[in-house]
Amino acid sequence: MKAESSRKRTLCLAVTAALVIAIVIIIVILGFTVFKPKRPVENVDSITLQEMHVGLDVAKLIVDLNITLGIEVSVSNPNHVGFKYSDSNALLNYRGQLVGEAPIPAGEIAAGGNQTIKVSLTIMANRLLSNSHLLSDYFSGSLPLSTWITISGKVSIFGLIHVHVVSTSSCDFAIDISNNTIGHKECRYKTKLT
Repeated sequence: MKAESSRKRTLCLAVTAALVIAIVIIIVILGFTVFKPKRPVENVDSITLQEMHVGLDVAKLIVDLNITLGIEVSVSNPNHVGFKYSDSNALLNYRGQLVGEAPIPAGEIAAGGNQTIKVSLTIMANRLLSNSHLLSDYFSGSLPLSTWITISGKVSIFGLIHVHVVSTSSCDFAIDISNNTIGHKECRYKTKLT
């Protein structure tokens, strides 16, 4: 009777161990195939000139400048799990000098989902006006600018595997001063999984 009970317990433990091992193997296989982390895709859909006012008061030697840009970025999450991203910033540069910054609040993109992030960037006039190239660019009719947007976060698979993702986009473009429009934009994208 004791031997039979011992065999049943051994058999029960062996079956339980085999099931646990099988479940672990299935989770690992799914983690590296179906749930394998994929790179979120970031795309700058549009850059628009929301406001532009340039005025010069020669008598008082004052330059009045107000330029606000609207940037729309879409982020696609091709993963089978959600992508959580943290607070970030959108940066605006003029000839390598930071002239504008706007926050991008943290958020989450559902599995297989898309999200549009809208950012409004106002140029810091004092930084722009201190640049020695501004007058020559103004008289040439074109103001070259570039944006830099970084979205970083993580993808968690079964709460066990955490993959950090950093997605960046940078765009070079110019404001056509004569008609207050955005000229041709050229964007580059990069995503890194760590």
